[in-house]
Amino acid sequence: MVEWCLPQDIDLEGVEFKSMASGSHKIQSDFIYFRKGPFFGLACFANMPVESELERGARMKSVGILSPSYTLLYRYMHFLENQVRHQLEMPGHYSHLAAFYEDKKGVLHAGPGRGSSLPPVYWLPSIHRYMSQFIKFFGEQILILWKFALLRKRILIFSPPPVGVVCYRVYCCCCLANVSLPGIGGTIPESKPFFYVNVADIESLEVEVSYVACTTEKIFEEKRELYDVYVDNQNVKTHHDHLQPLLKINSADREKYRRLNEQRQMLLYSQEVEEDYNPCEEDLFVLFFLEQNNRIFQTLLEVSASQDKTLTAEHARGMGLDPQGDRSFLLDLLEAYGIDVMLVIDNPCCP
Repeated sequence: MVEWCLPQDIDLEGVEFKSMASGSHKIQSDFIYFRKGPFFGLACFANMPVESELERGARMKSVGILSPSYTLLYRYMHFLENQVRHQLEMPGHYSHLAAFYEDKKGVLHAGPGRGSSLPPVYWLPSIHRYMSQFIKFFGEQILILWKFALLRKRILIFSPPPVGVVCYRVYCCCCLANVSLPGIGGTIPESKPFFYVNVADIESLEVEVSYVACTTEKIFEEKRELYDVYVDNQNVKTHHDHLQPLLKINSADREKYRRLNEQRQMLLYSQEVEEDYNPCEEDLFVLFFLEQNNRIFQTLLEVSASQDKTLTAEHARGMGLDPQGDRSFLLDLLEAYGIDVMLVIDNPCCP
């Protein structure tokens, strides 16, 4: 139940399920990013044992905030963590929360239009720790997620609680699909982080054509009409036959992953050697995929503006793609972005 809120006239239907992930009773604390209509939310959850039959031996609460943009929410994480502990130990005392709202409402209140802007490079001081974990966790499969994210597929990540770290995986997936070339992306939905979703979100997910989200509810796996790509732990899968070829790692993927790790090692080395030199891993990660994406679309735009509009194997290699292994991906990309070129990469016959 929603115990207390400000302002009192805001529609918070279902927010109690978003701010307490299903299965949270098994853990002591967590944090959760989520969406509520045009807003983004951050909630901190805590679970405290109590000697009370009425509360069945445990008191569980979440304290959260809503904002038109998720990029500033991290600033209030520490406050929310302290407040949820305070609410567990002294239930019903809301003066700190009311004061916080009065102080911040000008910062947080804005029209719904800006909520889904592309993720900026900086949004969390410690995000590079999660970027590093994201790369280690998925390994070469990052390149599979990259292709699905660039195609704006509906990506659902399943994981049992705690869900906080999985919310960062959602953000990292969205970072894979950034493109900064003018004229690209106008015909395609933007890469939208939905963060944590549960069964109460099924109706809203049914009408989405593109999203990246995470859930702790296994029942979603059976609801195939809601997603294109399902990620269970490190297992990336799709039930669509035409997307199956994209699950295979090819030589160009391995080369990209090798280059990404090489750049990460150079970054770590330069951080050790030059104390003043302090770019973070997130910058490197975002820029690596941004440059890769720009190179692909720059080539596709140049070919589409040429007289014969012919995309060859040489073009594919120049874009950092495998002419054979990425043929299906290229065809999907051309269709998704409405780029008018003719692919003349032969599809070899299988013996």
